[in-house]
Amino acid sequence: MNTFNVLLTADATEALTASGNSVSENLTEIMDTIDEIKDVSNLSDPNAQTALQKLLSELPAQVLKLGLNLGARVVIAIICYIVGSKLIGLARKIILKSLRKAGVEKGAQTFIDACVKFALYAVLILVVASQFGFDATSVVAILGSIGLTVGLALQGSFSNFAGGIIILVMKPFKVGDYIIEDSNKNEGIVTGIHMFYTFLRTYDNKVILVPNGTLCNNSLTNLTFMDERRVDFSVGISYDSDIKLAKETLSKIIKEEPHKLKDREPQIFVKSLGDDSVVIGANFWVKPADYFAASWYMNEKVKLTFDEVGISIPFRQLDVHFDKNEAVTQSE
Repeated sequence: MNTFNVLLTADATEALTASGNSVSENLTEIMDTIDEIKDVSNLSDPNAQTALQKLLSELPAQVLKLGLNLGARVVIAIICYIVGSKLIGLARKIILKSLRKAGVEKGAQTFIDACVKFALYAVLILVVASQFGFDATSVVAILGSIGLTVGLALQGSFSNFAGGIIILVMKPFKVGDYIIEDSNKNEGIVTGIHMFYTFLRTYDNKVILVPNGTLCNNSLTNLTFMDERRVDFSVGISYDSDIKLAKETLSKIIKEEPHKLKDREPQIFVKSLGDDSVVIGANFWVKPADYFAASWYMNEKVKLTFDEVGISIPFRQLDVHFDKNEAVTQSE
């Protein structure tokens, strides 16, 4: 016996069987007449003939009544679904409009809208099912049994759902933030926080779906959480170059950088003395959205300006020397 049969209890089955309707009543009348014929062993018996005549005379009317009854319920169910869908759409628009006026964060709006949609359509399904004689209590009992079985099989999905709620309450990030998910190194701009997944858009316009449970249970880096971000830059110069001139040149380049925040003073310093270069370090502050543009500007501008003023940027190279006499000896 599988899990579904165990969870589908006798109470739920009896509740479904007990839900009466006109369609089942018509079928019951026909079956009762057939049972009367079965109870008589000889069709030549007057009672059997009477029951058979009753069946033949009432069958067309019962079938017609059954068809009309069923057809009317199907039409009513379709109308209920269409009207219900329109009302659900209207209700969602009203709720979203209210959330926007209340200043609710965009990710929370998307999440709440998805939950409301799911709940309202569940109610609509119960209303449509009731048109076919299913009692709401019966349907809820069966759905509860099935739901428990499905819930055990979809623990990960419910974990993602709970993760979405925690994200909306704790707000480690919001729609529009640039985040890096540390476990798998997925990164991008958050475009939506949904019931089970958070959508990230990369700079090359790809979309990454990250489970909410993963973002909730693992560390992540939010690059746009703060209003300012520091750009760290370093460049190596040769030991023969003038350190003071390099620092003055670098200071001038930073002052001309268009994204630099004017109220934050940059820092320029000798970062380290390497094996083949003196490393000059610098940092300055920009808005998070300007970080990459500022970094790219510095890379290009420093190389061009250092070349102009005669500051050498060393690079690794290999010099090979041949001993001519030794080469001749080995060839002999």
